[in-house]
Amino acid sequence: MITDESIYSKKKGTVPHAKFSILIPTWNNLDYLKLCIGSIRKNSFFDHQIIVHINEGKDGTFDWVNEQPDIDFCYSGTNVGVCYALNYCRTLADTSYLLYLNDDMYVCPGWDKELNDEINAIGNPYFFLSSTAIEPQKNNNCSIIKDYGTDIHNFQEEKLLREFEGLEMDNWSGSTWPPNIVHKDIWDMAGGYSTEFSPGMYSDPDFSMKLWNLGIRVFMGVGKSRVFHFGSKSVSRVKKNKGYYTFISKWGITSSTLTKLYLLRGEKYNGSLKEPVIPFGTKMKNIYKRINADFSRKGKRSVV
Repeated sequence: MITDESIYSKKKGTVPHAKFSILIPTWNNLDYLKLCIGSIRKNSFFDHQIIVHINEGKDGTFDWVNEQPDIDFCYSGTNVGVCYALNYCRTLADTSYLLYLNDDMYVCPGWDKELNDEINAIGNPYFFLSSTAIEPQKNNNCSIIKDYGTDIHNFQEEKLLREFEGLEMDNWSGSTWPPNIVHKDIWDMAGGYSTEFSPGMYSDPDFSMKLWNLGIRVFMGVGKSRVFHFGSKSVSRVKKNKGYYTFISKWGITSSTLTKLYLLRGEKYNGSLKEPVIPFGTKMKNIYKRINADFSRKGKRSVV
């Protein structure tokens, strides 16, 4: 019996020859979760360990996941957000590679082989890779814009499977968002996802910043590894944290400075990144915004 105070985990057994440990936080989103996991089972080249963190699970998620023989899971009776969820999933991981996947994503055939090919080509664990999202509307410069459905009810799965390989996208720089993959040793050195960003806004660029400070310089989006992303089906329901201010106060720069000047996000991938040259004007803006962020976080009036 589950209760609001419950928190525990359950392993179903080791998956022989599992390539990745796929970490999926979910929050009362069962229909999308079923579609996501169904796509992993159907469209993956390799076998993988699937680990789901169930937040609340009051829509039948707990019962369904518990019944699945190939899904390890952890559970919290309240919604602890993605940061705690991912870190809890990490404790169950058996493989060397941790892949963070949203529950409202559908992986396309060969998605994992393309990632693994790039990992083998790199030849060391010092990287951070992302798959490329296909999305129904433009949210950033790293995704392919093509409408195969805005929700699960109008999802055009067969059309996606016919067309996804023909959509143009090169490898791109600036891996940040899921689906992303990192070696377990790098994850552990970075300390996982920072819980001060709970329930999760700006935890993605924070993780990238931690990797940058560890010396990681390969931040690659893999153009041929593709997933369809319905887009923020859980984020739109949650009470958001003020991650923008937390990020600036923590790092002294805005997340856009990180993504644009450090990671060159969305530009064509051109190998390991170099130390950025920060324009004087950007430095001054970051100082100003950090002061404003510190005032805002302390509940004081911002500098005008």
